[in-house]
Amino acid sequence: MILLANVEHLLHFHMEIIFATGNKHKLQEAQQILGPSFVLKTPSDYGITEDIPETSPTIKGNAVQKASYIWDRLHIPCFADDTGLEVDALGGAPGVYSARYAGEGKDFAENTGKLLRELNKVCACRDEKSLKGREARFRCVVALIIDGTITTFDGIAEGHITLTQTGNGGFGYDPVFRPEGFSLSFAELSAEEKNAISHRGKALRLLEEFLRDKGLR
Repeated sequence: MILLANVEHLLHFHMEIIFATGNKHKLQEAQQILGPSFVLKTPSDYGITEDIPETSPTIKGNAVQKASYIWDRLHIPCFADDTGLEVDALGGAPGVYSARYAGEGKDFAENTGKLLRELNKVCACRDEKSLKGREARFRCVVALIIDGTITTFDGIAEGHITLTQTGNGGFGYDPVFRPEGFSLSFAELSAEEKNAISHRGKALRLLEEFLRDKGLR
């Protein structure tokens, strides 16, 4: 097991840490948020190329499960995130099943199409400005493991589901999520604008603050 003192000594200037994801968009986003003090590695850099299990019924459980999968094999500082889109009119769906809403293929074009169809069945609102009845939020949990100790960080972004997809940026459900206080979808915002208010941005900044307080950056 790596001792915390050793980690502090070896990673004084740039902390090398594994982000347990195979999603290049998430990796790029996390690197932008955490900044140059961190060198993010992925499981594939260490020969782990299989899908990491995420079978928990909760977002937090999935984040912990994914981080633990990497820690148990490598005993290297690592973190994982899990995110769910919760739509009030759909009883909180797709929630923990956001990535697989339309099937196990994790096709976000299909997921987004299904989301709009399901929401249109129960919400009659066609006012693009108010989007009344289309309230939703992104919820993210980041799980960090250092020295075998798990610490989690939460981030939430409130907003609404739009009537149609707009924008070419971001990924996943970004083209149909309009954050509170904005007239544009996540996919229409710049990376800097999105990261400043996003669920993942909030959770990762808490992680960064935690590591800074520990002297690990």
